[in-house]
Amino acid sequence: MRYRFVLVDVFTNRLFGGNPLAVLPQARGLSSRQMQQIAREFNFSESAFVLPAEAGNARRVRIFTPSTEVPFAGHPNVGTAFVLVATGEFGRPDDLLDGPFETVFEEKAGLVPIEIEKRPDGSIFCELSAPEPLSLGKAVPAEEVAAAVSLRTEDIDVRAHPPRVASVGLPFVMAELVDRDALARARSHAAALDVVASRGVTPDIHLYVRCDRRRQHFDGFDVRARMFAPLDGVPEDPATGSANAALSAMLASLDPKPDGEFRYRIAQGVEMGRPSVLEARVEKRDGAVVTARIGGTSVLVGEGWIEGPEEG
Repeated sequence: MRYRFVLVDVFTNRLFGGNPLAVLPQARGLSSRQMQQIAREFNFSESAFVLPAEAGNARRVRIFTPSTEVPFAGHPNVGTAFVLVATGEFGRPDDLLDGPFETVFEEKAGLVPIEIEKRPDGSIFCELSAPEPLSLGKAVPAEEVAAAVSLRTEDIDVRAHPPRVASVGLPFVMAELVDRDALARARSHAAALDVVASRGVTPDIHLYVRCDRRRQHFDGFDVRARMFAPLDGVPEDPATGSANAALSAMLASLDPKPDGEFRYRIAQGVEMGRPSVLEARVEKRDGAVVTARIGGTSVLVGEGWIEGPEEG
């Protein structure tokens, strides 16, 4: 049986930037094994498979890396929502986009609400709300994280927090670096990543540098980031919505202000030649993070048909 696929670049407004994604908007009939085979064939950081809802929401969405299924991810949700609007799966796009509207995807991590709006420049902006509250896990020694990304221990900035696991649906080790030079020098090191994994924590490492708005040459971003997950089949990811949603929630939790909305404009993928822009919003009440959102625009790249792999 043949299945339609749509290719999009997510968290960008131009072709061949952002994070590429394959979406199968009508994936009913495919088994888990077949979905994994198709994701491996596309070999993007993730591919998304859209199925009929089971609990009365808009759609059920399953997400696969080239090697495994994940319970939640950012750019597949943003890109899938964009595809369903742009290809008419939700109805005529012009009718839907008279004002912002919300859809909800059912995923292994829980329900993922997504708000969709057409911006004045004509782009379609999709913003997801993370399916889980912020959770902070184990700390990881700075020297082990540094080795895992081919850096020196002194390249890790531990003043605000040690490298540690954070999640709003998918866990990552968060490590702040001292400057953009260190961010540019990072390279994954498989043997050292195994050491991190041996601690029983995710070997997916999200590195970031905070930008100072007070500097004369501030370039419009609050954070610059890179994410390495080679043990999950993703050597480096151009734009990681789930990681940046968790990072933004963690940064807001560290802010001394007990209430309010915190916004972060994040650049990722620059070092890969796939510049991406992610917009995060975090709501905090009584000192606790209550909602983490991440959004961006996407562009259509192409579409076609793929043969469903045979079982057996």
